Amino acid sequence: MKYKIEHTNLFDYETIVDQSMNTIRLKPRTDECQRLLSYRADITPATLTKEHVDIFGNNVETFFIAEHHQHLEVKSTSIVSIQKSPFIHRIDYSPEMNVIFHSQLFKEHYMAYLSNTAYTYITPEQMELVDRELGAMTNPVQYAIDVTEYVFDHFTYDGESTTVTTKASESFGLKKGVCQDITHVMLGILRSKHIPARYVSGYLYVGEDSALVGDAASHAWVEFMVPGIGWVGLDPTNNVEALENHIRVGVGRDYNDVSPVQGVYRGGSQSLDVKVSVSLLDQ
Repeated sequence: MKYKIEHTNLFDYETIVDQSMNTIRLKPRTDECQRLLSYRADITPATLTKEHVDIFGNNVETFFIAEHHQHLEVKSTSIVSIQKSPFIHRIDYSPEMNVIFHSQLFKEHYMAYLSNTAYTYITPEQMELVDRELGAMTNPVQYAIDVTEYVFDHFTYDGESTTVTTKASESFGLKKGVCQDITHVMLGILRSKHIPARYVSGYLYVGEDSALVGDAASHAWVEFMVPGIGWVGLDPTNNVEALENHIRVGVGRDYNDVSPVQGVYRGGSQSLDVKVSVSLLDQ
């Protein structure tokens, strides 16, 4: 599957901004299942970007705008090829995998994805509700599948109920939110059971006549570590495995690690308009 992704962030400022420093994470990743064929970032006012790879392996671009401006537009255009087959339900969780999962080396290696952050923390009382329905965790692969279904069944996708700063414990109480919130809740549950899990940001191709949701802006889902196998993606917003419809951009502990655009500026308040278009070029 080959896709073209156009992602535009348009900032309007209440007053003139005399300078700003910005960081963007909009460049899709290349790995064993996904290949970035082309990418460009167009920024207005025009400026040069400096690129580096962060600690999580994400492509990061920074830029500084010194001239006065009241509007900032960041538009990225990418072409990505993905080839991925259904996988999660074929994994046979073996005794050898279980030994790795419970080893100290496994815990130490994935420590960054085992500790809950402010975004992903779930209260003990909320975990009790999950435990009553799902029971004990004995097989992390099956448990992750069950959590995906649990979150999908109990949470409603609602773009008006939360903000970008909403935490998992708040979303859990509301039982609704966007893909960011739903992903944070699932991360909190998995990490509470000592399953290494990370936040994935990217895009979702919905196509025509699809029941999938989450293509209006950047999408988010979960990847958890299967001992001896690697990272496996699950999309709790849609209760599906993250396959060829899911285009990966960044990974991290939570949204804060992979936010598409971050920055500081000197000026008044701002408004943001985001537009995302994902089109299929070739199957």
